[in-house]
Amino acid sequence: MTTDTRAPDTDDAGPAATEALAGRLFQTVLAVLDAQAVYLGDHLGYYRDLAAHGASTSTEVAGRTGTAERYVREWLEQQAVTGILTAEDDPARPGDARARRFTLPRGHEAPLLDVLSADHLVPLVRFAVAAGRQVDALAEAHRTGGGVSWAQQGTEVREAQAAANRSLFLGRLGSTLLPSIPDVDAALRRGGRVADVGCGYGWSSIGIAQAYPAATVDGYDVDEPSVQAARRNAAEAGVADRVHHHLADAATVDDAAGYDLVTAFECIHDLSDPVSVLAAMRRLVRPGGTVLVVDERVAEEFTAPGDEVERLMYGYSLACCLADGLSHQPSAATGTVMRPGTLRRYAREAGFADVEVLDLPDDFLRFYRLVG
Repeated sequence: MTTDTRAPDTDDAGPAATEALAGRLFQTVLAVLDAQAVYLGDHLGYYRDLAAHGASTSTEVAGRTGTAERYVREWLEQQAVTGILTAEDDPARPGDARARRFTLPRGHEAPLLDVLSADHLVPLVRFAVAAGRQVDALAEAHRTGGGVSWAQQGTEVREAQAAANRSLFLGRLGSTLLPSIPDVDAALRRGGRVADVGCGYGWSSIGIAQAYPAATVDGYDVDEPSVQAARRNAAEAGVADRVHHHLADAATVDDAAGYDLVTAFECIHDLSDPVSVLAAMRRLVRPGGTVLVVDERVAEEFTAPGDEVERLMYGYSLACCLADGLSHQPSAATGTVMRPGTLRRYAREAGFADVEVLDLPDDFLRFYRLVG
């Protein structure tokens, strides 16, 4: 016979914790389903249609967007039930689902439609849905230690990531953030040269050129589809005469003339060999110039539980960034959650004397000047 010597469980924390986590997971399921519906609304043009035409029936939306009425009706009703749209029955035909009219409320345009608004969050939804398609590949990477590259993630993830930063790069970067760094602002106003490392779709390069009409920018990226998109975006923005995007590994670029500003926006944590790229940035900057790294504003030390920014960055890392870094070997395997101490170590290994954290306000990004 065995005797259970454990003390009786009189702690109510267990059942309460179970109930709390179950409730949280249920809300997570609702959020995932909402994200999929928002993705459909963006991808199929339903939000744009409602914004353009006002209160509409499912038949009207379907006709204008070239989609099937029954699917549209279900989507409209789901969006009204979840509180993104409003719905109103036709007084002459109460309860008639086909006569019901749906409206995009005032104030909902920016999060859903305004690509230059800081409140435009559809790109994050697009990223989450598109990156979710690689969950089986990610599971295999967990087993093997391999990776899932940006190329494997595909166009949708690239576009979503570029769109997520577009409003910042075309807005506050040139209007308030760079002007807050006096020597950088002065150099760019004089017609300084900029090397934008890991430029992606080019919005950072374009934003700098638009804010500083005398400056010239060279963008560098190793992803050919991104460079092609960046070139198109620069041409459409009217700055292709001063902004040139190159398909090149920044670690291999040699420019003896030197740049006044060398930047890396949200890319160092993705790199399999960040030290080599940082060393190249140090080589490219002219004496007295500035090397600026902009990366995620994560906590300085690991703390659990973390805040919403920390949760977001770990989510990005699991879905994409760590796996991309591990898709090229050997790899530093940094991941999205690159804390200041990690960047400082990489910078010193690359030959910099120190890293200065600049006092620039942003909820998601931290600005580093690499010194020496």
